[in-house]
Amino acid sequence: MNILTFDIEEWFHIVDVPSAKTEEQWGNFEVRIHQNMDRILKILDEKSLKATFFCLGWIGKKYPEVIKRIAEQGHEIASHSNLHKPVFSMTPEEFKNDTEISIKILEDITGKKVRIYRAPSFSIKEENKWAFEILFELGITIDASIFPAKRAHGGFESFGEAKPCKLNIDGQIMKEFPINLYRIGPLNIIFSGGGYFRLLPYPIIKFMMLHSDYVMTYFHPRDFDPDQPILEGLSKFRRFKSYYGLDKSFEKFQKLLTDFDFVDIASANDTINWNLQKTIYL
Repeated sequence: MNILTFDIEEWFHIVDVPSAKTEEQWGNFEVRIHQNMDRILKILDEKSLKATFFCLGWIGKKYPEVIKRIAEQGHEIASHSNLHKPVFSMTPEEFKNDTEISIKILEDITGKKVRIYRAPSFSIKEENKWAFEILFELGITIDASIFPAKRAHGGFESFGEAKPCKLNIDGQIMKEFPINLYRIGPLNIIFSGGGYFRLLPYPIIKFMMLHSDYVMTYFHPRDFDPDQPILEGLSKFRRFKSYYGLDKSFEKFQKLLTDFDFVDIASANDTINWNLQKTIYL
């Protein structure tokens, strides 16, 4: 099962970059979301593919036409927060407010219930798993926030599952679609999205895809934009991670869509026998 998802944010929505940290600063940057979305939506239409789009509420408020276009092409709209703040940087009250705003903006644009959520930078961790209680309260029934390995931002290394499972939180059940891992000896390799996808050569990605029963992809519009500006104030590591491989990433993406079949989260959810899936007690 290969699942196709996108996190819809602008090129400057990189976590913990001082020069692009606040909403007030975002108005100073070049707008690139439209041309980047054109490229993504065009190839999905050509391939007759449906994907799940995790959208920022901020994008919906600023550019509602982007959300409308995604929905009109038959793709499911999900929440990726409002202002792209890591969950672990917020109090429960702040998280609820941010998520609630995002859901309302997206639902007002599409007229459809938002039922799926992904945290910015996969930032639901062991210490802030209280977020799931709030997601339940806000009507979210499917989550895709878990990164079951070490990560610079986020990461739930003790989660123990890298395939679809059920979360039991005080008796309430939520379906979880975590990021997949490819294990080589003691190493857990991530390859299915973002900087990991841009970093690895395509033959390696293809090999791991062929030997994986479950793959959760996650791409950003900026992942396919080699002409985007470079943000100021980035560490050498962050600059490398954020900009490496942009010149060849769309070509790799095209190969991926040619070589493999993909479904959106809604289709995956309908085909899974959830009675047979592992339950994680949080």
